[in-house]
Amino acid sequence: MLAKVLSFGLLGIEAYPVEIEVDVTAGLPAVTLVGLPDSAIRESKERVKAAIKNCGFHWPGERITINLAPSDIKKEGACFDLAIALGVLSATEQLNQEALKNYFLLGELSLDGSLRPIQGSLVISMAAGKSQIKNIVVPLPNAKEAAIVSETKVFALRTLKETVEFLHNPGIFSPYACDPQGLFRRNSIYPVDFSEVKGQHLAKRAIEVAVAGGHNLLMIGPPGSGKTMLAKRIPTIMPEITLEEALQITKIHSAAGMPAARNGIIGTHPFRNPHHGISNVALTGGGSIPKPGEISLAHLGILFLDELPEFHRDSLEALRQPLEDGSIIVSRAVKSIIFPASFMLVAAMNPCPCGKFNDPKSSCRCNTTQIARYRAKISGPLLDRIDIHIEVPAAKYQELSGNLSAESSAQIKERINKARSIQKGRFKDEGIFYNARMSHKQVRKFCGLGQEENGLLKTAMEELNFSARAYDKILKVSRTISDLAGSQNIRCEHLSEAIQYRSMDRDFFV
Repeated sequence: MLAKVLSFGLLGIEAYPVEIEVDVTAGLPAVTLVGLPDSAIRESKERVKAAIKNCGFHWPGERITINLAPSDIKKEGACFDLAIALGVLSATEQLNQEALKNYFLLGELSLDGSLRPIQGSLVISMAAGKSQIKNIVVPLPNAKEAAIVSETKVFALRTLKETVEFLHNPGIFSPYACDPQGLFRRNSIYPVDFSEVKGQHLAKRAIEVAVAGGHNLLMIGPPGSGKTMLAKRIPTIMPEITLEEALQITKIHSAAGMPAARNGIIGTHPFRNPHHGISNVALTGGGSIPKPGEISLAHLGILFLDELPEFHRDSLEALRQPLEDGSIIVSRAVKSIIFPASFMLVAAMNPCPCGKFNDPKSSCRCNTTQIARYRAKISGPLLDRIDIHIEVPAAKYQELSGNLSAESSAQIKERINKARSIQKGRFKDEGIFYNARMSHKQVRKFCGLGQEENGLLKTAMEELNFSARAYDKILKVSRTISDLAGSQNIRCEHLSEAIQYRSMDRDFFV
């Protein structure tokens, strides 16, 4: 007998419907799986067989053929276990076929028949909400995540046996109730704050400028100076995300199988801190069945690269396209997938291999050649995409032991929101939202200088030997500083501060 069950597969951060056909016919006992399954799906026959027996159902001693349609797309994961098991039960008349027609069924099976969580339940719920059938059955741990989509009715179940009972009598379970707004508010709290950072006033100011204008940032300082501590608190001063943006972030994390998505909704800006040994694919996304990488998981948040020169060169160079476009295209033979990747890059590095260069209390063991080779690991084109370079010296004892209260994240965010509001009005007809995204033409239009300011910038370019690529960066950052000051025009003090944020462009740095 033939049975058909509806489910969903994942491709990138989108879901597509999969029809699972199960045919049980007379013949030698065997299970054949077709439809481009991966190893996890091929192994599902053993999990499904054990689960069916342990739940008190009959496993047929006949030939079973299982097809996953469409057959031209490679499928992966264990999310089809439940649908395959129900297909076998329906094909052997242990379950009414009509009961399966109104539901998408997803879940990994344990050997005892209990349901384990799956990846991408939010993505699947969104896809189901756009289809004619708006009912989905998912494991209980995925319920909060899937129920965010108001168009979809989500039924959260615990076991295979419970699922069969529900399909025979749908009235025994109600759809899982969820309050997206309430979840969003509860999950919009950060556990850290800038008030916890002692000293480092210049670094805090540079971070404020960077966030206000959406500029990428590079921190240079010895080990233990607080670079990581500062970076982890940057999301707390970024403008609040909207519910729509929170859903975008949660969707990406859901497709990647991140545990944070099971809280229902991610209400804060992501902070991703990959190790410097990360591969190119893990950073940018990809694989035989493309998955989002760290840059997509950092979408609308922070990608923090500590020990920047230690990252593989090809991994760093792969960042150039997403830094420009806010997305990355992963091309495979079957399909090209676009992953969102609009993030703020925050990087940190030591001033030299030993980390003691320019430290007044310690002597540096590195010679000029070693320092130059260390800096050269960061290519010019990548450095070109980082607007602000700051030096973060080691904190002094007086600052660490003092009782002076530091500014809170809320106070800093208030100034940043005002600056972002100015930029929003300025660029309302330009297709961008903040200063860092200005093109050369827009820099000419919005960053005009007076005679005195032109003279200052000319002197800086000649005396400090800045490269041509630093010219636009200085003007963009100056524009942001003037926005923070509430000034319509870029003044000399704004330019002077922006010039200080180009440490890596100065010949005397090494």
